Amino acid sequence: MAVIAVVGGGITGLALAHRLRSRGKDAVVLEAGPRLGGVIQTRQRDGFSTETGPNSFLDREPATRELAASVGVEDRIRMADPAAKSRYLYTRGQLRPVPASPPAFLKSDLLPLGARLRVLAELFTGRASPGRDESLGDFGRRHLGAQATSVLLDSMQTGTYAGDLEALSAEAAFPMLKQLEHEHRSLILGAVRTQKARRTAAPTGTALKGAMCTFEGGLGTLVDALARALGPAARTGAEVEGLTRSQDGWRLSVRERGQHAELEASQVVLTVPAHVSAELLSPLDASLAGHLKAIPYAPIAVVHLGFAPGRTPAPDGFGFLVPAQEQRQVLGVIHASTVFPFRAEGGRVLYTCLMGGARRPDLVGLDEEALAALAQKELRELAGVTASPDFTEVIRWPRGIPQYTVGHLERLSAIDSALARLPGLHLAGNAYKGVGINDCIRTAAALADALTSR
Repeated sequence: MAVIAVVGGGITGLALAHRLRSRGKDAVVLEAGPRLGGVIQTRQRDGFSTETGPNSFLDREPATRELAASVGVEDRIRMADPAAKSRYLYTRGQLRPVPASPPAFLKSDLLPLGARLRVLAELFTGRASPGRDESLGDFGRRHLGAQATSVLLDSMQTGTYAGDLEALSAEAAFPMLKQLEHEHRSLILGAVRTQKARRTAAPTGTALKGAMCTFEGGLGTLVDALARALGPAARTGAEVEGLTRSQDGWRLSVRERGQHAELEASQVVLTVPAHVSAELLSPLDASLAGHLKAIPYAPIAVVHLGFAPGRTPAPDGFGFLVPAQEQRQVLGVIHASTVFPFRAEGGRVLYTCLMGGARRPDLVGLDEEALAALAQKELRELAGVTASPDFTEVIRWPRGIPQYTVGHLERLSAIDSALARLPGLHLAGNAYKGVGINDCIRTAAALADALTSR
């Protein structure tokens, strides 16, 4: 049976290989590092459970549920605690609750009155000129006005991309917004009509809740289950050093635990970061490699601050985000022990502070002690947490989150054209069509189905 080689053992590669094998294909995962999971890793220490990368996923993607069920962990999905329902933004010098409904928004002080009235005027907004790839900032100002864009829309993208409002492509980064505009002209009208359609639609029988979720034991539970299911088909310490065409497909040059070997494969899927794929593909197609290298990444530092029982009150809500206009040094803070209480034992309190991003990449270069001190300072000044933490953990990702900047869709089109000249070679992962866990699993499932049907 012809082997399908999946290069990269992150969530995309694992989900892809598992689905291929469940459909009778011989797929092998080659991961250069010592462990599987990529940026997803759950750690247990001193009564705290921490995540090195993503903290959760929205339970709205059927492919994620299907994957969890197929490896026996669907019953371990845990929804966020109801106490985490509230969300906050730090704006105009203080934390302000995000309203849960349009009437509450009109009464809130999240935005000044004039800015709230400008949002209402969105009902009369026209569509963009066809074919224009506008920035998220331009899109937002056209629909919502300058102030709502710099507060609401900037916070939304920060929670997903940690990016730059003026650099991100509205259509590539948030396709649902562009779809609402295309179909309904007004985002408000589109949201109202969509919600009404969902209420009147016939029940589908799906178990999806749309809630923020993780797994009992953390996101690493899913990675561990996939690793068990794949067994020896998922190989760590296996670095692909070269890729060449062969008569029947592809030949991979692999260095595994100090030994060199070659692997023949009918299909190759690169699920590694775009810049790593670029290095492998440069000898084959310099133009393709150039497009991949052009995909920027925002560096991210994840700083966990933990407090012993009784040291500081448990915070309310999911956490808060900080718009760029506030000129603070933290992007946002997750109230991790409020969202998922099992992540902190015996009344402990855990905060997860996110720093760096496209607007402050320099912060990720600070040493761990400096980052922890800076996160503590921001938490004190923004949220009034005066106690000193008993637990700190710092994780840095120099290339953290891919940025879908203006021109991203044109770049993807050029990449697809180049891949058409290299039959049997495929690209997948968070650099292309969605950065979240759900996106990675959904695109992996779609690619697996396409490869199976060939």
